[in-house]
Amino acid sequence: MPGTDPDPGASRAVVVTGLGAVSPLGWSLESLWDGLRSGRTAVRPFDRFDNSSHRTHVAAQVDLAAEPGRPRGKPRRLSIADRFSVAAAREAVAQSAIDLDGCRGRTGVYFGSSTGGMFETETYIEALLAAAAGHGKPPALSSLASQQHNGPGDAVARDLGIGGPVQTVSVACVSGAMAIGDAIRAVRRGEVDVAIAGGSDSLCRLTYAGFNSLRSVDERPCRPFRGNRVGLSLGEGAAVLLLESLERALARGARPLALAAGEAATCDAHHMTSPHPEGLGAAEAIREVLARARLDPSEIDFVNAHGTGTPLNDAAEHEALLAVFGDRTPDLPVTSTKSLVGHLLGSAGALEAVATILCLLHREVHPMPDDGTPDPGIRLRLVLGHPLRLARARHALSTSLAFGGANAALVFTRHGDQDPAS
Repeated sequence: MPGTDPDPGASRAVVVTGLGAVSPLGWSLESLWDGLRSGRTAVRPFDRFDNSSHRTHVAAQVDLAAEPGRPRGKPRRLSIADRFSVAAAREAVAQSAIDLDGCRGRTGVYFGSSTGGMFETETYIEALLAAAAGHGKPPALSSLASQQHNGPGDAVARDLGIGGPVQTVSVACVSGAMAIGDAIRAVRRGEVDVAIAGGSDSLCRLTYAGFNSLRSVDERPCRPFRGNRVGLSLGEGAAVLLLESLERALARGARPLALAAGEAATCDAHHMTSPHPEGLGAAEAIREVLARARLDPSEIDFVNAHGTGTPLNDAAEHEALLAVFGDRTPDLPVTSTKSLVGHLLGSAGALEAVATILCLLHREVHPMPDDGTPDPGIRLRLVLGHPLRLARARHALSTSLAFGGANAALVFTRHGDQDPAS
């Protein structure tokens, strides 16, 4: 039947015992949650690189000066995205209170990224051209060492001394969500005992120019699902989930934060950049993840939508939600983390997974800014302005959509009746 997992370990429950985040709201989970609850966007004018020649001039930028501690390794060989990933991974490991010394060889790293160290490569080329024109010395070739998009995951493995598999997923904007899905399956199958899963990306000229050339970037902070939306806002950061089996977590006295109840991915291959107008692939991913989680659509308490703020994406995702949730859709609370931190590209699905789990733990759905006008064609219960308290929230859906028709969905379930995380 659809959704049946043929793996021998399909019945092995997988839980999240640690979370970590670096976002435009700060270098910690606490700053992320405080910022999400405020409903105030971090999208604003930025200075990571000269954007004066572009048609838009805003993004959600991480404050590099607030970095809590540099990762181990040669600084010139660590990209900004590497530094984000290591900080988030360290926080997740610390929160889980896991002793990695006893399981490094059975721990895997599963990371998503779309550009890796592209910003550093751009800086290298800029310096190289300047040197060719007689302005300064040629840059050191070692500065290109972090260019590969597998850099963030590799940096985590080196920093933590991980001896198990290290895998990078690069499928545009579903990379982080798909990496988490791969990690869930690896733990469920017993391929690893512990998985460190997430994603990391930094702002760079390539993606900023590319999305601007498509006229997909808003001159104002993005307004997902609103009537006057015109495009997305770019952001940067990293997020990490530490995953292990429920049995293992309880045996070592860990506190499960959430059950990783289901994961699914599809590809409709409708168009290179435009989503299927009826959201067919997205709807199939949602149906599949609900089947794997053994949940009925009526059991989902809220949705953290992909919600980029582009006219076509939001309309297609709305159609996908309607196809799955039917008449209940107008009453289903929906938020979009991108409205507050921008679109983190390959890291978006990872940060939104962390945000979704935080919402479950606190039994509050974080709001989007109450900005923009209603769209009569969007029949969703958007959470705007203030957090929405859901005293009985237990199951949540997080969706990710990408260029090329790729779709991913994750379902998380609140574990037990523990008090909200501090």
